[in-house]
Formats: sequence, structure tokens, C-alpha cells
Amino acid sequence: MGEVDPAFIQDPEHRPRISFTEAEGIPLIDLSPIADLHSSDKVSAVEGVVREIGNASKEWGFFQVINHGVALEKRQRIEDAARKFFALSLEEKRKIRRNDKAVLGYYDTEHTKNVRDWKEVFDFTIEEPTIIPASHEPDDKEVTEWTNQWPEYPPELR
Repeated sequence: MGEVDPAFIQDPEHRPRISFTEAEGIPLIDLSPIADLHSSDKVSAVEGVVREIGNASKEWGFFQVINHGVALEKRQRIEDAARKFFALSLEEKRKIRRNDKAVLGYYDTEHTKNVRDWKEVFDFTIEEPTIIPASHEPDDKEVTEWTNQWPEYPPELR
């Protein structure tokens, strides 16, 4: 199998302690309450879903979304395109690597507790360009624009 790059090895004091936690199951976030755009109590429905997402993120760190309205066929096409992209050579993927100016794209060098994460990421947005606040300060009216970087292959990823 070969050697593991030391960049991926956590110091012993940061490694998880072996223990067992009994859990009820992965949190399910049901989006059906906010699917009806004409609902009179839309604000309370959105607030409820946001609260559920916050709780699941805080307690678990992840969750599964159900009743989102995305067709199975579309999800399968997206997964297929993603698999093709991540199967490309590192050189190809790094052609669209994110950086300080291009915050969207491919990334493979995230760190947790000063140890490199064993994962690859491809960030993109739905709206192009995406306009966001330049800072978290409420009085700062400056905005910044995020634009997607797309690989040449697979074309269906766009």
C-alpha cells in the first residue's frame, strides 16, 4: 500500500479517543414545509428549518436533506459528473484550483488542527456571478463577486 504522507498524520494528542456513542440516527431535515412558496406562514416555516439545520450541525456536524424536490435522475447525473471530475489527474483538477482571488473551484489542501485533511473539494455556486457581502460587519455595504471556475472535462459538470 505504501507510505502515508506525514502531512496527513495527526499528533497523538489530537487523535480521536476510541469510544462508542449510541445514536438515534443521522438527522433528517425535511424541506417540504418551505417548498410551498405561497404559504402564508412561510417565515415561520423557514425559521423552523433553519433551527433544525443549526441543531443538526451543532450536535452532529452533518445531516441528510429530504423532500427537497430534486429529481433522482438529476441527482444521478450530478453524481456521475462529480465522479468523472474527481477521477481526473491532479494536474487537470488543479487547473481550476481556488486561491485568494478565485474562491470557487478545486481545493485539496484544507487543514484541521494543523493536519492536512484527506479530501478533495470542488466549490461552485448556482447563481453566476454570486454577490455577497465583503465582510461580516452589518454597516459595511461593500460587496464582492464570486464567479465559478469550470473544468474542461466533464462538460456536463457545468
